[in-house]
Amino acid sequence: MRKYWEMMKSQIKVDMAYPLWYWASSVATVVQMLIIFAFWNAVYENRTTISDMSLEAMVTYTMIAVLLNDFVAGVGTQLANQVRDGSVSIELMRPYNLLDKLVALDLGFKISAVTRQTIPLLVIAYLFLGVSLPVSWEAALLFVLSAILGIFIGTQLDLILGIAAFWLDYVWGLRVLRGAILLFFTGALVPITMFPEWLRILSAYLPFQSMVFIPVSIYTGQLTGMAALQAMIIQVLWLAGIYAGIRLLWGYAIRRVTIFGG
Repeated sequence: MRKYWEMMKSQIKVDMAYPLWYWASSVATVVQMLIIFAFWNAVYENRTTISDMSLEAMVTYTMIAVLLNDFVAGVGTQLANQVRDGSVSIELMRPYNLLDKLVALDLGFKISAVTRQTIPLLVIAYLFLGVSLPVSWEAALLFVLSAILGIFIGTQLDLILGIAAFWLDYVWGLRVLRGAILLFFTGALVPITMFPEWLRILSAYLPFQSMVFIPVSIYTGQLTGMAALQAMIIQVLWLAGIYAGIRLLWGYAIRRVTIFGG
């Protein structure tokens, strides 16, 4: 476990040494937030609520969802590239689990992104874009825990892209499909409560809403008390099931690797 902790810390140091990417990403996110703010203000111009959500609640939801959505991707593309160029065979001979190493590096990247990008952007959103604070300290705590679970779920699901590369030459199409599915079914684009009834029922049986919709709904007070705790238990069950499934699939995938003729 210690070696993965050290890998995570090393990734944080690397990210701190090269800040240009964060500045570019921060500017892009600010532009996205301004567009969303202008869009919902235009939508609410002649009305006070939509699906029982006020303009302030909708802006808060979408801004927090946009920031959280940046963290649900993982290192599936990196794993796919290693499979494609053959470097995965070298990684498999080293004294660590490759999937755990990639997840540790990804977590290091996300921790540095939170401190250098997400928190400053949240402050900007609070001061200038009308984003509300969590409805209570309890909601704030549950939001953080739920968001962490959602990020872990997204990180594990993203590994499917890399594992698929053992059977597919290119995963570009899967990456595009993944982005579209996550943007919609996680609730990052619009709240799932605004979906048609049949689509809300379908999304309830998928893991994607656990990544963004559930944490942000806790933040905004749409999920409180026992309902919030039950939603987080579902997140834990999804995470455990996905983790086990990914490791099982990984075991089958690495059997396709030939190292030095073995």
